[in-house]
Amino acid sequence: MSDFKGKVEEASVRFSKSVAEVTETIEKESAELLNFLNDEVVPAVRQHSTKALRMAAEKLTRLANYMEEHGPRQR
Repeated sequence: MSDFKGKVEEASVRFSKSVAEVTETIEKESAELLNFLNDEVVPAVRQHSTKALRMAAEKLTRLANYMEEHGPRQR
């Protein structure tokens, strides 16, 4: 019976060690992912969003000019 108890305790220790290693890996990978998002993704999204807003503003200006030029004629 004590042999079984020893094996259970040994398995428990191995399992706890495995869980600790996986937890450490997940924490490390999560930190790296957050750094990547903050350093690479967020600036790229902001840059592309700014470009898209500028393009939309330019097209809206053109549309407004067109509407002024080709709108209903005043009599």
